Amino acid sequence: MVSSNPQIEPGLDAFAPLAVEQRRQQLSRPSLSYWQDAWIRLKANRRAIVSLYIVIALLLFTLLGPLVWRVDPSAQDLDQVSRAPGAERMVTLAAPYQPWNGETVLPGSRDLRLAYPANTQAVRMIWDPVPGASAYRIYRDIVPALAGEPLGLPIAQTLTGTETRYEDRLDLRAETYFYTVVALDAAGAEMGSRQALSVTPVAVITVAEARSRGLAPPSQPLNVGDKVRFKLHPLGTDYLGRDMLARLMHGARVSLFIGIVAPLLFVSFGVAYGSVAGFLGGRVDQIMMRFADFVIALPFLLFMILFKIAFGIGPGQSGILPMIVALVMLSWPGTARLVRGQILQVREEGYVSAARLLGARTNYLVMRHMIPNTLGVILVTLTFAVPSAIFTEAFLSFIGMGVAPPTPSWGGMSNEGIKSMLIHPHELLFPAILISITVLAFNLLGDGLRDALDAKMRSRE
Repeated sequence: MVSSNPQIEPGLDAFAPLAVEQRRQQLSRPSLSYWQDAWIRLKANRRAIVSLYIVIALLLFTLLGPLVWRVDPSAQDLDQVSRAPGAERMVTLAAPYQPWNGETVLPGSRDLRLAYPANTQAVRMIWDPVPGASAYRIYRDIVPALAGEPLGLPIAQTLTGTETRYEDRLDLRAETYFYTVVALDAAGAEMGSRQALSVTPVAVITVAEARSRGLAPPSQPLNVGDKVRFKLHPLGTDYLGRDMLARLMHGARVSLFIGIVAPLLFVSFGVAYGSVAGFLGGRVDQIMMRFADFVIALPFLLFMILFKIAFGIGPGQSGILPMIVALVMLSWPGTARLVRGQILQVREEGYVSAARLLGARTNYLVMRHMIPNTLGVILVTLTFAVPSAIFTEAFLSFIGMGVAPPTPSWGGMSNEGIKSMLIHPHELLFPAILISITVLAFNLLGDGLRDALDAKMRSRE
């Protein structure tokens, strides 16, 4: 009996060899080293890459900026005190100041009015006498006075009720001022009569002052009525007329120096301390970690004050060295505890036991196997320590315990700018923005490095 095979078609050779299909296992992703894979995953994190570019830009701003913008951060431009960025720099040349004999050249009505065109040399005002007044008090403000509010700064008071003119030469600038003249009775009390006037002086300078300050080339003829420009300050000036851009650049050197050098020192010490404790283990590990817990409990601000006294740094002097010493001596336990935990985990791996069997020494095991396998954690710790140190420097300089004037630092500039933040906000805004951007960039970069250097992330992809 012959059975039919349904798999063999009629007319085909049943004994022909079958085609063999070979399947080979292929890699689903290219073979990459640990650091190549970490760099690829870091580039995929847009926030971390943008933060990296910001950090590079800050370093260029700090290192190359003063080479491009060659302005002395301590030089004062008294013609442009507290000048906002983008302010008008044009100034008119005027004749030297001449005392006022009381004459007027401007017509006016029966009220407080100008006798001469107002400029930054002098504002000359006249008014009509008030019946019964024994004297007049003159107020000046930079905002208009509302009902029931103070009239501003009392800048002068006449001696008699017949003296109805006043010349203001008190630190005038090319901005709007609001004057108020109040009549006083015989007892010195204010009467109900008030006269107000708003004045915007024109910025003027004499020909001799323009020459001495280098506002025009020596070969250029200058005449009264001509216009010249004040020196350029892209980010304005502070309350002493110092260039804000130059001070921000030099202040970045101080802030970033403290923010980078101090973390490098205490992270390096913490890595060494934690590696030794984690590798030795046992009773030595317990003693070393209890000492680290003791250091964590020490108050940083108190030791900062003690170090300033120990280094002989008095009030008004910069405490950069005590600040770095305090950061290094009190900030390493966090890194030590983190590295110790990683070492305790790595030392139980098989390749470490194999190296021991082959006779590897302790220093070889630590430097060749353990620390390289914790390098990712160390880098992340360092990137998080930098913004913390920068913020600490800014805080100490802000309260007057860090970098002291005239040495610029971002924290010190913020401390100076807060005094005039309502009138000249740029003096506080620029250093505060740089501090915020730097701290945020380092934090986001550290967050991206933490994800990129985590070996477990690779196994999940």
